[in-house]
Amino acid sequence: MAHCFVSRRLPGPALDRLTAEHEVEIWPERLPPTYEQLREHVADTEGLLSLLTDRVDADLIAASPRLEVISNYAVGYDNVDLEAASARGIPVGHTPDVLTDATADMTFALLLAAARKLPDAIAAAREGDWVTWEPGEHLGHSVNGQTLGIIGFGRIGRAVARRAEGFQMRVISAGSKDSETTLEQLLEQSDYVSVHCPLTPATRHLIDGAALQRMKPTAILINTARGPIVDQAALADALRAGTIAAAALDVTDPEPLPHTDPLYGAPNVIVTPHIGSATRAARERMTELAVENLLAGLAGEPLRHQANVIGSGPA
Repeated sequence: MAHCFVSRRLPGPALDRLTAEHEVEIWPERLPPTYEQLREHVADTEGLLSLLTDRVDADLIAASPRLEVISNYAVGYDNVDLEAASARGIPVGHTPDVLTDATADMTFALLLAAARKLPDAIAAAREGDWVTWEPGEHLGHSVNGQTLGIIGFGRIGRAVARRAEGFQMRVISAGSKDSETTLEQLLEQSDYVSVHCPLTPATRHLIDGAALQRMKPTAILINTARGPIVDQAALADALRAGTIAAAALDVTDPEPLPHTDPLYGAPNVIVTPHIGSATRAARERMTELAVENLLAGLAGEPLRHQANVIGSGPA
């Protein structure tokens, strides 16, 4: 029987499978453990079920001599040092596929909300600023027939493209080997730009001041990938200057975004608290996959979804 640490309570019954086979400690607080607390709890642990909020770096891995497997509760794994884990022979699992549709739905919800200025209209109704039907009030942007540029044409990007078909949108993409459009062309042509690429050193601040300057003044930016892909200071400046029309972000840098952040003071911006995969079905299935990965690793079996190749760094 191994000792496992789960860094947050997770939805669904799948953790019962883990507790039936191993000794399991579940972090009980609403806030995640601090880095120091995480190190302390993982020091004598064989199995770690981590979240994106947990920094599993080389120092933490080195300080955990008994660690055998890391199962990350996310499609991404930029919070885990894959090279350090691989060098130790530690497989790193993740949970792809199951949150694709939920995140694609959220992307389109943000796109529509930003296009039609729904937060402003909802606030007007609640605050009594609805005096009559006014032909010149709350005018938004058309979606049907417009051009959608998708940066990162993987599972989620393709799912967003399928939803765009229902709105008869022209879809262009960049950031994959099959894309013929350059990022510059995409930014210049798109009425909506949706970010779905992974966070890597090359994509950090991919959407910076220069990129925003390339976009149409009527364009809207949506990000449901990773916060650091967008330079938020440059975005706030662009919104204030009218360089682009609006932005909708489900991911920020940092998370949570402090309520004093300048981005909140910019016009025409929607910020949601990283809820792209927040459907009951998606989150419960994520728990199932994370537990399956952890159980497989502890049994010395291949992980169903493994992010690294042992002995050779990232996959």
